[in-house]
Amino acid sequence: MAGLLDGKTAIIYGGGGGIGAGVARTFAREGARVFLAGRTKATLDAAAEEIKSAGGSVEVAALDALDEQAVDRHVQEVASKTGRVDVSFNLITRGDVQGIPLVEMKTDDLLRAVTTGLRGNFITARAAGRKMTEQRSGVILHLNSASGDAAMPGMGSTGPADAATESFMRYLAAELGPHGVRVCGIWTAGVADTLSEEKMKAVNENVPDVSKIKEMLASMSALRRNVRIDDVAEAAAFLASDRAAGITGTMLNVTSGLVLK
Repeated sequence: MAGLLDGKTAIIYGGGGGIGAGVARTFAREGARVFLAGRTKATLDAAAEEIKSAGGSVEVAALDALDEQAVDRHVQEVASKTGRVDVSFNLITRGDVQGIPLVEMKTDDLLRAVTTGLRGNFITARAAGRKMTEQRSGVILHLNSASGDAAMPGMGSTGPADAATESFMRYLAAELGPHGVRVCGIWTAGVADTLSEEKMKAVNENVPDVSKIKEMLASMSALRRNVRIDDVAEAAAFLASDRAAGITGTMLNVTSGLVLK
């Protein structure tokens, strides 16, 4: 049976991370030729090896998504190998700071996630958008926590960063739509199999026990369950596929009902 993404070329930035690797596995399983990009080659290679062992097509490139020339060059290299770029998905980390009241937060801590998130998504989307406009098709994806749309105390720089990138993506959808290019995003939060004490404390120094965080998030969600990587990856594969041809300029809610909107 044909896969959702048969014959498509997909670039995933942050492809060595938990969600990035999960999305890459699903894209490859659905027939896409996957190109993983990120700053840490070891994690990219680990993700690629898993895809290869399952019979998928994957290549890796160590690059910084904030480096305009490196991103532009990589997109051109991918296009020269495959003839096209069908999907671009930005999943890079932003350096979010949470758990500190906004009136007590340092300016740099607030702006870091906003600047990194917006800059990274702009650079990668622009590079893909130029190629996709030429070929008159393509899908540009990003992910955030929905904090920019639903104000939640304690989320620190995450809300402003989410809002800035989401607004940019909607404007981009309006501009690229007439050229056959779709721009979409995914809302998700508290993805259970990415949560670890190390990762949580990198964002919030005062985070309680991770298992209690997972229990709390599940109890707050409408479905009474945690979101998992596979939930996000399956949603992303649908958005990237031709079955979602009528969807652009909007966010797909994959929060298990943690956010109801």
